[in-house]
Amino acid sequence: MGIMSKILGGGGNRSVEDYVELDLDDFAEARGEARTQVHIAEIADQGDVIPIKDAVYDGDLVIADITRHSTSDRTVEHIVDELRQVAQEVDGDIVQKGDDQLILAPTGVTISREKLE
Repeated sequence: MGIMSKILGGGGNRSVEDYVELDLDDFAEARGEARTQVHIAEIADQGDVIPIKDAVYDGDLVIADITRHSTSDRTVEHIVDELRQVAQEVDGDIVQKGDDQLILAPTGVTISREKLE
């Protein structure tokens, strides 16, 4: 008997209709836990940093597009420094992916610097 047959109850004669899809929102509420969200942001100017900081302080992960700035742009340097400080304050993490993205993680989340293989 294969592993799937064991999981499905021995005979493997169950169908999709035998299973119920769980609503994860209801499950999280029942446990009383907050859910971490992943936000996508675009940084066009310094004002765009405020909602990003708020999200990270709230425990959410942010992927921010910085393509509107060149990597030698002083504005980007200032923004990265400000967001790096936020990551340090919350004991999170920050990485720059290429020239076009920043990834900020909240408290207790680290971002691997290695690609999955």
